Amino acid sequence: MKLTFGLSLFFLLLICISNINAQDGIRNIFFDTIRAGDVRLTPIGVDEMKYVGNDFISADDSSTMRWVTNIIRKDIDFYANFKLVPLDSFFIKVYEIAEIDLLGWKRLGADYIVRLEAEFPGTNLKAQWKLFDTNTSQEIAKGKFKYNKMYWREIAHNIADEIVHTLTGEEGIFRSKIVYAKMVGDAKELFIADFDGANEHQLTKTGSINISPFFTNDGHYVYFTSYMDGDPQLYKVKVDNGKVERVASYPGLIAAPALSYDGKKIACVMTKDGNSEIYVLGLNGKVIKRLTNHRSIDSSPSWSPDGDQIVFSSDRTGRPQLYIMDSDGMDTRRLTYEGSYNDSPVWSKRGDRITFVSRSKRGRFDIASIDTSGNDYRVLTRAGTNENPHFSSDGKHLIYSSTRLGGKDLYTMDITGRNQRRLTRSGNCTNPSWGAVAR
Repeated sequence: MKLTFGLSLFFLLLICISNINAQDGIRNIFFDTIRAGDVRLTPIGVDEMKYVGNDFISADDSSTMRWVTNIIRKDIDFYANFKLVPLDSFFIKVYEIAEIDLLGWKRLGADYIVRLEAEFPGTNLKAQWKLFDTNTSQEIAKGKFKYNKMYWREIAHNIADEIVHTLTGEEGIFRSKIVYAKMVGDAKELFIADFDGANEHQLTKTGSINISPFFTNDGHYVYFTSYMDGDPQLYKVKVDNGKVERVASYPGLIAAPALSYDGKKIACVMTKDGNSEIYVLGLNGKVIKRLTNHRSIDSSPSWSPDGDQIVFSSDRTGRPQLYIMDSDGMDTRRLTYEGSYNDSPVWSKRGDRITFVSRSKRGRFDIASIDTSGNDYRVLTRAGTNENPHFSSDGKHLIYSSTRLGGKDLYTMDITGRNQRRLTRSGNCTNPSWGAVAR
C-alpha cells in the first residue's frame, strides 16, 4: 500500500477530516495476461566461472569467481521468464566427468548455457560471458565487463541483464534499487537496497514517520510522505547525499503519492479542502488539478501507463472498492465487486491489469489482480497479511510486505503469484517501491 496505510489510511483520513472540519510502485511475455501454468519458462544453465589468466590467483579471487557465478544463477532463477537448471552433482559423479558439455546440459533440460571466464589484471576483475544454444551447439551472444574487484556484484548483475536482453529483447532489472520504510526506534526511516535486498543503507535520518516512497524516473530523488513537521506533507530526498527538502505543504494531509509513468506528475490524496480528495501535482508540489469531489474518502491513486486514466480506492459504496476515472477526473466507473475491502491499486506496465490489496472471504488481506474491465479477479498470496504492492520496472515482478512469518517483511513474486521470495528479515519493513535500473 502507498502507506502502511492500506489498512489504516481510511481511518487516518477520517480522523484528519474530522479535525479539519472541527477547525474549518525478441520475446515480450507479460505474465499479467496469462496464468503461470500456461507459460513454459526458458531453462538456462550457468557453468562455474573459470580463471583463464596466466598468473596465480589468490584465495580471495577464487572466492570472487564463485560469488559472481552464484549471483548470476540467482538472477536467472529470479527472472519471470527463466528457469535455472542446477548443476547435477550426481550426474557428474556417475559419469566421472570434470565438467558438463553442451550435450550434458541439454540432457539436464537446459535450452541455453552461460559460460563464464575471469582474469584479474591488477585490482580489477575482467569477466567474459558467452551464451550457447544447446540445441544447435552455437554461441549466440557474448560480452565482457571490467571493473574494480570490489564491484563484483555489479559485474554479475550486468551479465545477467545482458542475458535477459539477448533472450527477450528487454532491459533487465538486476541493477535496479528498492526503497522502503523501516522502523528505527520510534521512527520510520527510508532505506535503499539492491532489488534482491543486498547493500541496504539508510536514506533518511529525520527521527519521524516517513512513508509512501517512490523514485523519480532518473533515480536521483525519492519522494515520500513525512510527519516531520506535524501533519503529513510531501518531501523529497536526494539519493546520493540524503538531503531532504519539502516539496509541498497544504492544510491537512498529503498522502499516498504516485508518480505518473512519464515521471512528470504526481497523483496524491489531500484534505486541504476538508475532505479526502485526489489531486494532481507537479514535481514542484504545485497543484495542477483536483480530480475528485465526493463526500466519501477517495484514496490510493495509481496512473495507467499512458497517463490517460487513474485507478483509486473509495468507500463511496460503504467499504473501499476500486474505481477508474479519466486523468481529468471525468467518467468514473467502479472496477471491483469481489473482495469486501479493496485498496492500494497499482496499474501494470502493460496496462491491462491492476494489482491491489483485497480482503478475502476468510478475512485475510491478500495481494490480488484484476483486468481493467473488472473481470478475472485472482488472489496471488495466501498467507499472512499482505500489503503495499509495487511493480518492477519491467512489469513482470511485484514487491510487497507480508506478515506470513511473523513480523512485517518484504517479499517479491512474479505477477502470476509464482516464485514468492523473502527479501528482508528484520520484521519491521513496509511500504516498498521499486525503482528503475541504476546506470
